[in-house]
Amino acid sequence: MVHYFARLQSAVKAYWDKVAIRNFEGESFTFGQLAVSIEKFHLLFSSGGINKGEKVALCARNSARWGVSFLAINTYETVTVPILSDFNPENINSLVDHSESVILFTDADIWNKLDITKMPKIKAVICVSNFSLLYCGSEVFGKAYNELDAAFTAKYPMGFSRENVAYPVDNWDDLSIINYTSGTSSAPKGVMLPYRCLSATIDFGQRRIPASNKYTIVSMLPMAHMYGLAFEFLYPLCNGTCITFLGKTPNPSTLLRAMKEVRPYLLITVPLVMEKVFKSSIKPVVEKKLIKLLTFIPGIRRLLFNKIRDGLCSAFGGNIQMFIMGGAPLNPEVEKWFRRIRLPYTVGYGMTEAAPLLAYEDWDKYVSGSCGKAVDCAEVRIDSEDPNNTVGEIQAKGVNICTGYFKNETATSNAFTEDGFLRTGDLGVIDSEGNIFIKGRSKSMILSANGQNIYPEEVEAIVNNQDYVLETVVVDRASKLVALVYLDNDAIRHAGLDEEAVSDLADNIRLSANKRLNLYSQLSKVEIQDKPFEKTPKMSIKRYLYK
Repeated sequence: MVHYFARLQSAVKAYWDKVAIRNFEGESFTFGQLAVSIEKFHLLFSSGGINKGEKVALCARNSARWGVSFLAINTYETVTVPILSDFNPENINSLVDHSESVILFTDADIWNKLDITKMPKIKAVICVSNFSLLYCGSEVFGKAYNELDAAFTAKYPMGFSRENVAYPVDNWDDLSIINYTSGTSSAPKGVMLPYRCLSATIDFGQRRIPASNKYTIVSMLPMAHMYGLAFEFLYPLCNGTCITFLGKTPNPSTLLRAMKEVRPYLLITVPLVMEKVFKSSIKPVVEKKLIKLLTFIPGIRRLLFNKIRDGLCSAFGGNIQMFIMGGAPLNPEVEKWFRRIRLPYTVGYGMTEAAPLLAYEDWDKYVSGSCGKAVDCAEVRIDSEDPNNTVGEIQAKGVNICTGYFKNETATSNAFTEDGFLRTGDLGVIDSEGNIFIKGRSKSMILSANGQNIYPEEVEAIVNNQDYVLETVVVDRASKLVALVYLDNDAIRHAGLDEEAVSDLADNIRLSANKRLNLYSQLSKVEIQDKPFEKTPKMSIKRYLYK
């Protein structure tokens, strides 16, 4: 298995003058410029008294300079602590302090809301947008910062070239990242990921999802989350692919404009995005009476479905080879239509603790309803007497698995079995071919009055298929199932529903869903929510907030 620093070093040297990372309609860095910036930070850290193994926090919006900052921190062998920029200031203060970070990279507007007295170990704060110094509490670091350009010129009087690039690869088991999760069932925990974890994930991506220096990709997932960090940044960058950052979550028009300009070869996303695409672009077409009639004619049906698929791929730039979804299960109804139109998609499975991938399959071998097969850098098992038929916890062990949680021995001990397997907290089965099927979270499972296991995710998938439903959380109240539903207000306005029709929606949704649900999992009530559910970075609903 190849260390990801070795891959990065090779890419930098091979594609020195090629654009490596850029902001959409903004600043860009070639691989050579990226390497120079990294080296300058290495010199600053060294002269400024920052030791290898110390923690450096990175809390800023996605950008090319976010990428520079991450790589500078990570290749210096300080421990990178990515923190979501949309955490509230109190959480950011707390996580920077808990992680024992000595340097903070952040945006100026975020810094203005923070309290330095709550981050006592911080020696300096660097602005990600221009690398200026926002705060300095260390005379040594301040001096190193002010003299950096002169020191760099003195060290490299002939200039820094590709021959000078050398990143360490003898740190396989050293701590690389502390990634604070924003889980669906608990407060954030600092997942400790050695360099081997990132290297295993990137190695798998390089072998199974080949990238190229001729490709481009759009990055729109949060870089502070392992899913976006690994698959929209590190894995493609290590093979010369140009990364275009969209910054904050783009509106639909900006996203489509970016897709048409960048023409990415791959779209990494979450099911919620593709489900919205289905509801807005595909469902209205396939439900037209004429289209329904034409789909009964085999030859015409294929032509229609091909046209729908090609139109969808064209909207994303026309160069898409595959749609990869992860972070949550794909709605079965949506998946059924994706299969019909032969969309090149696949659904993977993972978690921060696995850096992040545990299961994947190429789109042409992917089995509908599954989340792929176990990655070859991990062993995945079902904690069940009959893993093929009886649901059990999904557990994993391998080179990509974290070592535990930072300064949380109790959580670390509880996370692993006696024989060293990570307890994922997810429930599922695995078929004879190795395909993994997730049923839900162990903490979410509901036991009915007659002893039947109910997986709320399966009920929610059916509720989400009802007209005007955007998203759902199913909860247990006094042994009765209640669906909390957030409506699609745009669809309601477009349909011109009057006040009475809107007031009837809750009961109509319940009755319609119950026709498709087993008796033991039928809904007793639907409650309409007035705002979207709070979500984690991978767009999973924070269930613990809704009871």
